[in-house]
Amino acid sequence: MKTKLQLIITFQKVLLLCAATLFFVSCEDNINEVRKINSKELNPVGEATDFDLKYTESGKIKAILVSPQMLDFSHLEFPFTEFPKGVKVTIYDDQENKSLVTSNYAISYSGSNIIDLSGKVKITTYDGKTLETEQLYYDQKNEWFFTQKAYKFTDNGNVIEGLGIDFSKDFKTLDTQQITGVYSL
Repeated sequence: MKTKLQLIITFQKVLLLCAATLFFVSCEDNINEVRKINSKELNPVGEATDFDLKYTESGKIKAILVSPQMLDFSHLEFPFTEFPKGVKVTIYDDQENKSLVTSNYAISYSGSNIIDLSGKVKITTYDGKTLETEQLYYDQKNEWFFTQKAYKFTDNGNVIEGLGIDFSKDFKTLDTQQITGVYSL
C-alpha cells in the first residue's frame, strides 16, 4: 500500500502534468494569433486594371506604360509593383523617336530601382534593332539592361544569339557573353 506521502506526490505529478498540458494547448492558439498579427499578408494595397501611365518631363512625353493589371505592394518592407499580365512600354527619346518594350510579366522593385521583365521579353528600337529573351532586368538608376538567359539580338539583318548580355538603354554599349552568329562591323 502506498503511503500518504506517495499519494500526495503522485497527485501533484498528475496535477502538474494537467496544468502543463493546458498551458501548452492555450499557448498554441496564442502563438498562432501573434503570428497572424505580426505577419503582413501578401495582399496589394492597390490594384488597377487597364492601366495606362504617361510619364512626362518638361511637358514632353518620355514613356507610356500600358498593362491590363497593376498590383501595388508598397506597404511591404521590400516594396514592389507587379504587372502579372504583362506590360507594353513605349519610350520616346529626345528626338521623339519611339522604341517598344513588351513582356508577359513585370515587377518593379522601388527599393533597388530594378525592373524584372519576364516571359517573351522583346525590345524593338526606332532604328530596327530587336532583342528577344525570356528574362531581362533593367537598372533604372544606371539605365542599364542585363540578363544571363539566352537571347537573340538582331540589327540590320545581322543576328547574334548567346547566353548573357548587358547593354545601355540606347544599345550603344553592348557586352555579350557566349555568343554565336555572324555580325558585320
